[in-house]
Amino acid sequence: MTRSYFFTMLCLILHQIDAAYWQEWEMFYLPGGVQGFLVFNLAAIALVLSGYRHVVLATARAPFYAACCATLGTATFLIHAGFALAGREQFHLPLSMAIIALCLVGGGWLLWDLRRQQAAAWPR
Repeated sequence: MTRSYFFTMLCLILHQIDAAYWQEWEMFYLPGGVQGFLVFNLAAIALVLSGYRHVVLATARAPFYAACCATLGTATFLIHAGFALAGREQFHLPLSMAIIALCLVGGGWLLWDLRRQQAAAWPR
């Protein structure tokens, strides 16, 4: 699960760097503009980095953080797919689209790893 978490986390952080270029706070009508975007990223990046520590150390909270990270990866793809279907023109450069698609791949991989790990730990 460490690799899939790291991959998903990396894609999410890369997306947020790209999101700053596209001024994503305007797409979401975030209060405070770029300042609200920075506050959101402070919380989101702190969550995924703290979660990575839990996953690496295999703490009891690791499955919770893995589920959060996987959900963020999947939600990132779904939200931006919705924006694309609505005709928004942000994130249409090839690497922007690839990073968003890789957020979905990472989220799915992480969920699969999480379920596999939980199934292995299930008492028989």
